[in-house]
Amino acid sequence: MTDPIELLIQGRAHELGPGFAVRRVLPSAKRRMVGPFIFLDHFGPMTVPPGGNGMSVRPHPHIGLATVTYLFDGGIFHRDSLGYAQAIRPGDVNWMTAGSGIAHSERTEEEMRRTGFRMHGVQTWVALPQAHEETAPAFQHVAAADLPTWEDNGASMRLIVGTYAGRTAPTTHFSPIFYVATEMPAAARIAVSPEHAERGVYISHGSVTIGDRQLGVGDLAVLAAGLPVDVVAGAEGARLMLLGGAPMDGPRHVWWNFVSSSQERIEKAKADWKEGRFAKVPGETEFIPLPDR
Repeated sequence: MTDPIELLIQGRAHELGPGFAVRRVLPSAKRRMVGPFIFLDHFGPMTVPPGGNGMSVRPHPHIGLATVTYLFDGGIFHRDSLGYAQAIRPGDVNWMTAGSGIAHSERTEEEMRRTGFRMHGVQTWVALPQAHEETAPAFQHVAAADLPTWEDNGASMRLIVGTYAGRTAPTTHFSPIFYVATEMPAAARIAVSPEHAERGVYISHGSVTIGDRQLGVGDLAVLAAGLPVDVVAGAEGARLMLLGGAPMDGPRHVWWNFVSSSQERIEKAKADWKEGRFAKVPGETEFIPLPDR
């Protein structure tokens, strides 16, 4: 019998800031990308008390990718060098195309800091095809109500970006891709569509069984290609991110917040940030300096 799991990746815990723990899942030493997804950070769930720090990510740069933020709980306020200032709430999508270069900040709003809040979500980076690596930077906010949603054997599905099971999200994308937020009650069963060449299942809450393996929070199962794969929720239910798409058109270099098919382009981006040549984020005076390594 063919094992439905080609590879299992387990997230590595680290701190994004004081008291703000995340699991880094991609890139992994085992695998750099699943479809165009080259980065996956899972933060929370955490409860931030009144007056707590929350998220305070100072302006920083990106090239050659798109960032996709999706929340289960809480909120983040996004500002970027194009002048966009946008709050994101659970179920919404913030898609930021970095392309030739953008800077942005991500912070917890003052009212949420004052009252306290619960925070839980996933941030991913999508590598851009070589033909679009230098595309003009852009930002798109898609409200939860504008995304395709449906039920599958009791599971609630929301298509964040791309195409899946005959549905298409309005979110910008540059290569074949799918990204589906899935909530499953106890013992629910779904079949992951085989339509995309590369597919992954990330568990952000609860547990599931795939084949004869039980997986828990922090596990990313990269699925074998070409066959439907059943996922069965455990006794407490599960929350999953289904993701993937077509293989990328060649390897990518990743350094800090920069992704490119060209190491020379990475070096230029490093110099541009160090020398202050990226556009500034309106309303922000701080920034994250270029790391020493």
